[in-house]
Amino acid sequence: MIAAPRSVRRTAPLGRPVRLTLIAGTAVLGTVLTACTGASASDSDKGSGKGGAAAPASEARISVNLRGSQAAPGSPVKVTLGSGKLKTVTVSAKGGEALTGRISADGRTWTSDRPAAPGTTYGVEAKNTEGGSAEAGFTTAAADKVNKLTLAPGKNTTVGIAQPLSIVFDNPVKDRAAVEKALKVTTSNNTEGSWGWLQDYSGKDRVDWRPKEYWKSGTKVTLDADLNGIDSGPSGGWFVRDYRTTFTIGADQVVEVDLDRHRLALKRDGKTVMDVPMSAGTPGGEKASWRGTAVLMSKEGTINMRSETVGLGDAYDKMVDSSMRLTWSGMYAHAAPWNAAYFGVANRSSGCVGMSDANAAALYRQVRVGDPFEITGADAKGTVAEGNGYGAWNVSWSDWQAKSAL
Repeated sequence: MIAAPRSVRRTAPLGRPVRLTLIAGTAVLGTVLTACTGASASDSDKGSGKGGAAAPASEARISVNLRGSQAAPGSPVKVTLGSGKLKTVTVSAKGGEALTGRISADGRTWTSDRPAAPGTTYGVEAKNTEGGSAEAGFTTAAADKVNKLTLAPGKNTTVGIAQPLSIVFDNPVKDRAAVEKALKVTTSNNTEGSWGWLQDYSGKDRVDWRPKEYWKSGTKVTLDADLNGIDSGPSGGWFVRDYRTTFTIGADQVVEVDLDRHRLALKRDGKTVMDVPMSAGTPGGEKASWRGTAVLMSKEGTINMRSETVGLGDAYDKMVDSSMRLTWSGMYAHAAPWNAAYFGVANRSSGCVGMSDANAAALYRQVRVGDPFEITGADAKGTVAEGNGYGAWNVSWSDWQAKSAL
């Protein structure tokens, strides 16, 4: 037997009483909305009589597809009227916002735009065009496993023209299409871009949104990740909250690194503002530098660099100034005064792009996270992979679009 809803409210316009009665067999909310009108004296022969009983109008049943205290999350909420037309439907989460939704063309069904989230208590209020209303409620089952994520760039930041939107998930995402549909990117100038799924250097699932070409300076970007109530699939778990981030694109800056000429140049708005000698990774082995486009991930200042952390044994253990991270695998641009004899002459570092103290400090002051380092030349061990930092720019546009789940 189906339990009655917790409460039923009756409302009716003056002079038109409306009777609401629970009907067995409905999902959660079963009501009969019956309008009565006063009968005239001429109706007495038809059974109403002078001052007699009102004639009932046609009955209508309203049902909700979710019910009880352990309703299954992940599906839209549907409220259906057996006959007549719905006027309004409100479905509100306890302590949260109401779900938006739409009434069908025939006026009989309301469907929420988003699914019901796990572990949430909802109140339902439906009104028909005749003035009747009723309330009910249900609670969805709690998530047995929760998926979370890490967003880049940070909220309200200003970043370089190559910075992608990047989302790394704590748990595997099997239903990538469902997740991607919940991710909405809005830009101030209708920038063309696409999501692409990849494996992060950490081994976790990741999805990045990059423009077709570098961002235009001044572009404002917003991500609305309406993930609450989305199931990421087996072993992944449910998302139980939404996420939002906004950022702005800064100056049009590109750092050009020429491995063959052993020089580094900073260009702003197409004009060269720095051109300095450097020494990159020793060619012919694991100490060689990567080529391709690497995006500045972070400005880390003075840090301790130890060769054992990148698989190079005990080759070095140094405190390094003006450190600018380019990949997760440990490639940096930084000050390297111990390598001064090779600046502008040869590549003789352990994979990083080294400069004098003064030149590294000057570059460090001017670049920002998200600036592209375009690395060219033969003295490289390969191209920066898309998951090793932000290497999406090393994938053709068509191949990047193919990485979308939609």
